[in-house]
Amino acid sequence: MLAKLVIHPTSILSLSISPIDAIDLKNLMASTNEEIEVRAPRLAADFLDVSKEYMVNGKRLKALSSITLNIKEGEVAAIVGPSGAGKTTVLNIIAGLEKPSQGEARVLGLDLNGSNEHSLSAFRSANIGFIFQSYNLVSTLTAEENVELMMELAGWSDSGRNEKLTAELISMVGLTDRAKHLPAQLSGGEQQRVAIARAIANDPPLILADEPTGNLDQKTGLEIVKLLARLKGEKGKTLVVTTHDDRIVEMADVIYRLENGSLESVDRPARVRS
Repeated sequence: MLAKLVIHPTSILSLSISPIDAIDLKNLMASTNEEIEVRAPRLAADFLDVSKEYMVNGKRLKALSSITLNIKEGEVAAIVGPSGAGKTTVLNIIAGLEKPSQGEARVLGLDLNGSNEHSLSAFRSANIGFIFQSYNLVSTLTAEENVELMMELAGWSDSGRNEKLTAELISMVGLTDRAKHLPAQLSGGEQQRVAIARAIANDPPLILADEPTGNLDQKTGLEIVKLLARLKGEKGKTLVVTTHDDRIVEMADVIYRLENGSLESVDRPARVRS
């Protein structure tokens, strides 16, 4: 693999955003005499002919070659392919950690090519949550402290509110009885559940997950897959997931298959198209 997703804890902050109010479909259908504008889903990630090259030992290596992808808000997008195909490079670019060598990239409407490092960092902090294959928890903090840390770093000073929200998130991932345990006292699956709670601590609209079940056994991995499904179904998040896990692929709304840095296919399952 040519790129590795490495992010400093302060880069994974997110700020609270207001949810879109649900539409009462019955009342909507009854309003036959009124013109109603329905907003089409915005693109969460929009790549146009994106290529990425690295210099390695004085040689130019191409990690991505003319990739075009369009991920809509609220979708689960699975990025699949063998190791070294360019999956993590795609995540790096979506996160604003790297810029394309060629092509155009927009994330939640922001032109990544034309943004400086300061604006990219602020954008990342406000809009993106991260889930890592290796969990990346702070080893000296308990499960609940790892989650609450994100709120404190974001400047949320109401400790009572933070504690209440942290308890709700820990409960959501099923770890209330393990909340005061350090990472070393948790199983791999439990650590990944803490990481998911941390990723959504500040309600970012976009979640990037790099092989989230890669270090887990089948049973534990299934628990994580179910939690990821809840992030879309209950929280309305957009998820972009690199994976080799067929269970994540099966829940995806769109599947991008990479091979040697090229986009081999794009598949929208029949259940999505219908």
